Amino acid sequence: MYYSGDHYEPYRAVFEMSDGALSEVLDAGGWVYIELDLGGVMDKPAFMDRCARALGLPDYFGRNWDALADCLADLSWAPPARGWLVMVTGWREFALAVPNDWSIAQEVFAEAEERWSGTESELRVVLALGGGS
Repeated sequence: MYYSGDHYEPYRAVFEMSDGALSEVLDAGGWVYIELDLGGVMDKPAFMDRCARALGLPDYFGRNWDALADCLADLSWAPPARGWLVMVTGWREFALAVPNDWSIAQEVFAEAEERWSGTESELRVVLALGGGS
């Protein structure tokens, strides 16, 4: 599948909770909390590197949009969990620096969420709007 950069409108929820408290709540429910800190990321290669590290993507991850989509569509490489919550922080600089790539990233995340929605192991991606990284 080729990602064109078509934009998906995100869901918006506003809540305040420290990362530590959120991680504890998710852990108690069998979920894995992952912070994807994009602070200082200004291009696609840096974005892919940050995703590889934060998400613990497998060595075969090809560092392109299709490879990211493939890894998020097949989580057999990830530790078993009831679900995964990926909190994306520090994303505004990346979004402003390369808006087309940011749009594609949102599309990939939205499709991954849709793929895992309603399954025994859900994946959710949340954009942090304030504070933090």
